[in-house]
Amino acid sequence: MAKVTTRRGDQGYTGLLGSERVPKYDPRVEALGLLDESTSALGLARASATDERVRALILGWQQMLYRLMAEVAATPDTADKLQVARISQSDVAALEQTTEDLKREVDISNRFIIPGETLSGATLDLARTIVRRAERHVARMVHAGDVANPEILRYLNRLSDTLFVLARYVEGGRSREVC
Repeated sequence: MAKVTTRRGDQGYTGLLGSERVPKYDPRVEALGLLDESTSALGLARASATDERVRALILGWQQMLYRLMAEVAATPDTADKLQVARISQSDVAALEQTTEDLKREVDISNRFIIPGETLSGATLDLARTIVRRAERHVARMVHAGDVANPEILRYLNRLSDTLFVLARYVEGGRSREVC
């Protein structure tokens, strides 16, 4: 049986990939928490989606976020030993292609949208805002030199854009615009 409680974090420290332990308020741990929130929000969106294409897209992004989290959790001495592929330009390009494909299937207005026209669309909009929050935090880390791979930041930026378009897609043109 998996051991869930280790008691190793009871003093306010946690481990990264490798042997390093840091305070639970460390920027890297904060980023991991925000990315975890993002994957959970995407899980809610996937659970509420009825379209299998939408569910498959979301599952793929959840899996990609775990790859991304591995990179963020890696310390400088463990980064080269990662067993997962790093986020790359091709990952960003794949998101861009998905966005373009979806935009060909749904009209996207240049007006603000009020989230909540459908449950599925609302969950995607919620996930989008949580990904944006993670993106803002990771941007600080990239600018401070704490995250070396700029593709991570680009990926989060494109993911939130794609989630916006996907929310409009699942709403089937029924989005409510701000007057």
